Amino acid sequence: MVEPIHFPDIELYRGWGEPMRANIEMRGLELISGAIPDGLEGALYRCGADRQYPSGRTDDIFIDGEGQVHMLRFKDNQVDYVVKWVETERYKRQKEARRGLFGGYRNRYTVDESVKDVHLGTANTTAMFHAGHLYALKEDDLPYEIDPETLETIARVDFDGQVTAESLTAHPKVDPITNELLTFSYQAKGDATTDFCFYVFGPNREKVTEIWFNMPYAACVHDFAITKDWVVVPFFPLITDLDVVKQGGPFYQWHPDQPVHVALVPRYGKAEDIRWFKGPTGSAGHMMNAYQDGTKIHLDLCYYEGNCFPFFTTPTGERTKFVPPFLTRMTFDLASNEDGFTTQRLLNIPCEMPRTDDRYQGRPYRYGFAIARGKDASGIARVDHQTGAVDVWNPGEGDGVQEPQFVPRSPDAPEGDGWLLVLVSRVSKNRSDLAILDAQNLAAGPVALLKLPVRVRSTFHGTWVPEETLQSGQYRMSLSSAA
Repeated sequence: MVEPIHFPDIELYRGWGEPMRANIEMRGLELISGAIPDGLEGALYRCGADRQYPSGRTDDIFIDGEGQVHMLRFKDNQVDYVVKWVETERYKRQKEARRGLFGGYRNRYTVDESVKDVHLGTANTTAMFHAGHLYALKEDDLPYEIDPETLETIARVDFDGQVTAESLTAHPKVDPITNELLTFSYQAKGDATTDFCFYVFGPNREKVTEIWFNMPYAACVHDFAITKDWVVVPFFPLITDLDVVKQGGPFYQWHPDQPVHVALVPRYGKAEDIRWFKGPTGSAGHMMNAYQDGTKIHLDLCYYEGNCFPFFTTPTGERTKFVPPFLTRMTFDLASNEDGFTTQRLLNIPCEMPRTDDRYQGRPYRYGFAIARGKDASGIARVDHQTGAVDVWNPGEGDGVQEPQFVPRSPDAPEGDGWLLVLVSRVSKNRSDLAILDAQNLAAGPVALLKLPVRVRSTFHGTWVPEETLQSGQYRMSLSSAA
C-alpha cells in the first residue's frame, strides 16, 4: 500500500514556494499590454527545481528538487508556455514508487536502499543549446538531452563518450560567435575528490580541449568565466568532507579559515600552463563576465564577503550570518610574480543572477544586467560600466523577478541593443507574468507584458535560442562593427 503524501510544514514550501508538481502546456499567452516586438522569434528555455514527492526531511533547501524545463516559445506574434519534468533516472524511480526515495541534498548515503546505485542528478539548474542539441543540467551529473520542441527527455549523455568526468557544470558557456562550448567538471572523479576537468567542444560537438588538474580542496565550483585565451576558475571554501557526508551530514561546509584560490586555465593549453592566485576568504555563486586587458585579467562577479550559501554551516555547525553580494571586480596580473589579486566594488546595490549580452562573454564589454535588491533599487538593473549609470525596472511592491535574459535586436546589433526577457513573480496574485523590456531603457517599463495564469515557482538559469538557430543548430551572431 502506498503511503499518503504529506509535505513538511516548513517555510520553503509555504506560499509562493508551495510545490507545483505538474507538467503544463499553454498555447498563446494573453497579452496584457504593449506589443511583442517584430522579429522576436525563438525560444527562451529555463530550468528550475520542484518537488516531485516529499523527501521525508525538514532540512530541504531551495536549490534541491527534481528538474523541470520551462519553454517560452515566441512565434507568429504569440508566446506559448510549456513546462515538463526532466525524466532523470531518479525522477522515473520515484514516479514508479509513488514516493520520495532520495534524502539530503546530494547525499547518496541518505537515499532509500532501493536506489542506492541511482545517479543523484536532478537536471534542475540551467538549459543549454549547442550544435543543435538542447540540454538540462545540474552540476552533480551529466547533462540530459531534451527535445527542443516537445521538451520530452531523450537521454543522459556523455557527448558520445568524449566526457570521462562524472559530471558537467550547470554554468557552461556557449560562445554564439564561435559556436564553441566551454564547460567543466569539479569533484570530477566522485564526491569529495579534488579532480577538476575543463573541456572545450567545437561547433560540431568535437572535443578541442581537455585539461585535468587538482583543486586546492574539494570545493563547490558553481560558475566560472571565460576570456579569449584564458578561463577563470575560482575556488571558494565551501568544502565537501566525505566522512561528514557518510554520516548523513551536509554535502558542503563553510570553512572561514581557508583562502580563496583562483586558477587561470589556458583556453587551449595544458595543465602545466595554469596560473594560480589566492586571496582572503569570500565566495560567489555567479560571474557576470571576464576579459583580458593587456597582461591583466578582470573578473566581474557578485561577491559575498562571507558565505554565499548560509544554509551550509561551518564544521562546528555554526550557521553564518548572511552578507549581501555586491558586483565586484577581481584583477589578476599575469606579468606579476605575486600570487595575489586586487578587488574593486563596481556597484553599491546588492545584486545577483548577473547576465550580459552573450555575444560579449569573454570580451571587453559595457553593459551588465542583474537582479538588484536594496532600499535604493529593487528589480532588474542594467549597469553601464563605461559611465557608471544604473537603470532599474521595479515590477511593483511585493512582486519579484527571476534572472533576466538578453536578446539582441538583430544578430549584429550594437552591444546591449535589444530586449530583456524577465519572468515576474506576481506574489499577491499567485501567478506570473512575462515582461519584455527594452534593454536600453528599463525604467520605461515593459514594451510588452504577457500573463501567465500559473505560478512559475522557481527557475534558476536559462538561454535564448533564436528561431534561425533552432532550425540550423548554429548561432549566426556577430559583434557590432562599433565594438
